[in-house]
Amino acid sequence: MADKYLELVNSGMTKKLAKLLGLPRPPRLRRYGVDTPLLPGPVLVLGTSARAQELSDVMVSWGLDVRRHDAGQSKLGGLVLLLDELSHPEQLSALMLATSAALRKLVPGARVVSVSKPALANDEPAVAAVRQGIDGAMRSLGREMRGGATANGIVLAGDTSIVSPSALGALRFFFSGRSAYVDGQFLTVRTEAGELPDDFRAPLAGKVAVVTGAARGIGAEIARTLARDGAKVVLVDMPQAGDALAKVANQVGGTTLQLDVTAKDAGARIMDHALTRHGSLDLVVHNAGITRDKLLANMDAARWDSVIAVNIASQLRMNEVFLAAKIPGLRVVCLASTSGIAGNRGQTNYAASKGGVIGMVRASAALFAESGGSITAVAPGFIETEMTAKIPLGTRTVARLVLPSLMQGGLPVDVAEAIGFLGSDAAAGLNGQTLRVCGQSLVGA
Repeated sequence: MADKYLELVNSGMTKKLAKLLGLPRPPRLRRYGVDTPLLPGPVLVLGTSARAQELSDVMVSWGLDVRRHDAGQSKLGGLVLLLDELSHPEQLSALMLATSAALRKLVPGARVVSVSKPALANDEPAVAAVRQGIDGAMRSLGREMRGGATANGIVLAGDTSIVSPSALGALRFFFSGRSAYVDGQFLTVRTEAGELPDDFRAPLAGKVAVVTGAARGIGAEIARTLARDGAKVVLVDMPQAGDALAKVANQVGGTTLQLDVTAKDAGARIMDHALTRHGSLDLVVHNAGITRDKLLANMDAARWDSVIAVNIASQLRMNEVFLAAKIPGLRVVCLASTSGIAGNRGQTNYAASKGGVIGMVRASAALFAESGGSITAVAPGFIETEMTAKIPLGTRTVARLVLPSLMQGGLPVDVAEAIGFLGSDAAAGLNGQTLRVCGQSLVGA
């Protein structure tokens, strides 16, 4: 959605007119700034958990005003629902009704985060029922939020606790403006691995990060965001994008590497450049991707094969090189898409490639963990880019205004923020997962 429309329906006389005419009024989203508060008001903790007090103490150390059980008449910037000890669906009632009352006190841009356990096949039926019920309730709550507020969840697998590094990292991510376009989503903390940064304003300080497809669009924004967070960035793109690539590299103080990611030696060249020029390789972002849309009935081999080659086969080949090198602590973040989850008309080739990314990430997690690393993916929904500008106008309008709970398309920076978090040491315990950045829409590329 054009920023002009968003401004018109949220300011002055045009705001009143839009309300009178019943026009959609997308909220202004609370996005991250280095000096902006983590939350726009106090945070209320509801429910009980073995580590509830310890969690509250950590949040206080973050500078938050933490309330337990009752916020009085105070407006709230955040709400944490501790649901990890529930064992029957009937136990949800009291907590959900308490949440109902608290929701009316939330300010614009507030955050609601649940903490729960995964529903497993070997659970008691009642236990599995309440745990899966929490999933449905939180996704539905995400669609009910107003004023740019969001609702997301943290799932604690096995014996992991809410005060493990990756659980706390996920909580800060969901609280902050970094998650502005993430709604109705869950992150599962699988291990106690991870480490919180010394400085939350520079979570990638001292890291060397490689970003493919970095000359423009989402890739360029990823490079800027990683550099802002302290990383030294290597920007990779095709030789014909050399001028645009150099421009972005100059902006972020990074180095460039011109190559085709489908080349058999791409992984080796990336690794050699990072190690030779910067002394390490800590993060690889597989962002390079293309679309060649066509209905399958009209698809030809060139369109199909080129998309598979760039979007998934190149990642598989490069990952084999990185795994063989056993680079300690290497984190890889891949660009998937909601098209790979829900499909999209005219995108069988693209959806196959992006669904392939999700499968690759899930299957590669254990392999990267052997060297203390991780691999994750981000699945953008409708993000305002040159690529989505090619979607027919009618589809774009519906995607922006009707389907997402936030009533607008996301921005490249929303994808970049999620990648920055998943590529940090604070997310080490989230290995193998795919995070949707889609405002609860399944439309887009």
